[in-house]
Amino acid sequence: MEEKLNLVEVWDKTFTKSDKVNHRKVTFHNRYGITLAADFYEPAGAEGKLPAIAVSGPFGAVKEQASGLYAQTMAERGFLTIAFDPSFTGESGGSPRYVASPDINTEDFQAAVDFLSVQDNVDPEKIGIIGICGWGGMALNAAAIDTRIKATVASTMYDMSRVNAKGYFDSEDSEEERHEKRKALNAQRTIDYKKNSYERAGGVVDPLPEDAPFFVKDYHAYYKTSRGYHQRSLNSNDGWNTTSALSFLNMPILQYSSEIRSAVLLVHGEKAHSCYFSKDVFEQLKGDHKELLIIPGAVHTDLYDQVDIIPFDKLAEFFRENLK
Repeated sequence: MEEKLNLVEVWDKTFTKSDKVNHRKVTFHNRYGITLAADFYEPAGAEGKLPAIAVSGPFGAVKEQASGLYAQTMAERGFLTIAFDPSFTGESGGSPRYVASPDINTEDFQAAVDFLSVQDNVDPEKIGIIGICGWGGMALNAAAIDTRIKATVASTMYDMSRVNAKGYFDSEDSEEERHEKRKALNAQRTIDYKKNSYERAGGVVDPLPEDAPFFVKDYHAYYKTSRGYHQRSLNSNDGWNTTSALSFLNMPILQYSSEIRSAVLLVHGEKAHSCYFSKDVFEQLKGDHKELLIIPGAVHTDLYDQVDIIPFDKLAEFFRENLK
């Protein structure tokens, strides 16, 4: 039995509603019994069974932000799409709130495929997924385990396991560094249990320090301004539960990326601080229908919402070619 969710029915997205698609809210559940909330986008006037795409991300965002923009835009190009909030976040269910999990969040993509597979107007043999930022890594992890996924796009991808366990650019890649992180996070678990509440990690820093690294300024420009701020977004506000980092420390999500047999397109900005994640995982991918597309001059958050930079025509071509 699905959990009853309180869904906002007014349009509260960070992007303009398209008159080329029909939109409604839907819910579905994952195999842990968590009910997920999604925006359902359908090309206006579409008939018959369509190829379908599930979208989520960035890490710490909600479906009213980048994933919804991607889903609506792909629906304009003829695909039936959903943009969903992961477990424990946004309008989706699950308690405690604000938990991230390499297992459960990979399962969320698989649950989205479950949902799409049984829709009357979806061809279950033509289902793809798009993951943005940290959900790009989750999408690849889902593609490695779920043979129903025929094509995957990871846009401005983060490997959340790697960055938690090794730091940025692997600068903290030592047993001692990881041990110190584990000590701090497990001490926080004790504190949380005593308080019967969960310490939040904090979202994007605000106010912005003058000496902040460029990528911090990049995030601030999206999450903390009218460009991308949303009241339910974790990066816009107080962030994840601090102890969520523990499971990512211990569970490398891209362990079997080399065994993905379906099509994969990695899209990343040339000047994104995170570009090395996509370059490295691309070297692990095998077989045909694997592509790395570097967008000249683009930074990490450009691929969140800059519609003149996001290669939507290329994405549509990729899915048409591989969902047939």
